[in-house]
Amino acid sequence: MSNEEGTAKVAKACPTPQPFRSVAGSVMLVTLLFFFGFLVRFIFSPLAPSIGKDIAISSGQLGSAFFLGSIGVLLGSLGSGFVSSRINHRGTLLTGVFVAAAVIMASYFLNSVWAIRGVMLILGACAGLNQPSVVATITAMVSRSDWGKALAVQQIAPPLSLVAAPLIAVGLLTVFSWRWTLVSIGVLAALGGVAFLVFGRFAAFPSEPPSVALVRPVVKQRSLWVMVFLFALGMGAQVGIYTMLPLYLTVQRGLSATTANTLVGLSNISPLVMAFVSGWITDRIGEKRAIFIFLLLTGTVTILLGTFTGTWLKVMVFFLPALAVCFFPPAFSALSRIVQPNMRSMAAALAPPMAFIFGGGLLPTGLGYIGQRYTFGLGIVITGIVIVAGSGAAFLLKLIEEMEEGC
Repeated sequence: MSNEEGTAKVAKACPTPQPFRSVAGSVMLVTLLFFFGFLVRFIFSPLAPSIGKDIAISSGQLGSAFFLGSIGVLLGSLGSGFVSSRINHRGTLLTGVFVAAAVIMASYFLNSVWAIRGVMLILGACAGLNQPSVVATITAMVSRSDWGKALAVQQIAPPLSLVAAPLIAVGLLTVFSWRWTLVSIGVLAALGGVAFLVFGRFAAFPSEPPSVALVRPVVKQRSLWVMVFLFALGMGAQVGIYTMLPLYLTVQRGLSATTANTLVGLSNISPLVMAFVSGWITDRIGEKRAIFIFLLLTGTVTILLGTFTGTWLKVMVFFLPALAVCFFPPAFSALSRIVQPNMRSMAAALAPPMAFIFGGGLLPTGLGYIGQRYTFGLGIVITGIVIVAGSGAAFLLKLIEEMEEGC
């Protein structure tokens, strides 16, 4: 195939940006795969007390498993460009979800802490493989003026998985063991992959193959590293604290495992609405101001979560996810505006995964060990202080004003 023919093929595959309402179904289908990437990992948090009855695992060891999962996210993201440049974004999304489904079903045979760590590493790699393709696909399909709305739909996936994981755990554990619960999650993920295989007739365009020439201008931008820092704060509030929250509520605050998991699950219902509120606000006040406001509020509530007891503690458990999710629509919109379209996959492959190392990996590990030596509440308060102090970094971002649309 000549260069001209190859260029024509890619151009044909690249979608023409359309208003959100015209491609809402496609955006939701991509979001479904994004959802399963979170669910297969987050299910281990509410299952931890049950797993601990068969496999001795401390809070610190559980935190280290989530840390290895964050390493997997980074490795998967770094390799995503090589995969999506060869089998396009659609093939990458399908590969990620089917491999994750197979691994979580194989988790039926887990029998050691190291086996759990290995599973989390692979599941993280699958999620990291898919994330750049999710962002690239949505921002290519949707008109720039509607990115806030489209990315708000995408950001339903994390809170929806945070709702589903503890509630699924509570429901299935009344009938099945934790092992068969993991198998059930794997079957659901596989069905999601089949739905995308049958109905997802889009995203069949490749990314730019990774190269020094492509990576250098991205990593040299100050805004990329500001986004890494901001994503670390946002992920720390949404993912890092969530992973250790059931243990905090049961070990330090005296709630039963069922009550804690139900409370955590119900608290993540409001983010399903708040993500749309955030997208609406972002489209009106801009990404930088939205990021600052939402991080400031999130950090404040995090401090209160680590301080209060009783009824007010439960109120903060509900407020935190509602505010934390609001960070992500403006954050992903800003990430898509620090580089031109052909570099979006690269930016998405670098910033969120590197941030996840800190917010979704090191933070749960740190909270676990602080909980063992001091109290979980102390670690949560320190996290909130850091989020409040770092929220102003949003104004250091340099966003491209005249942004090209498409791929």
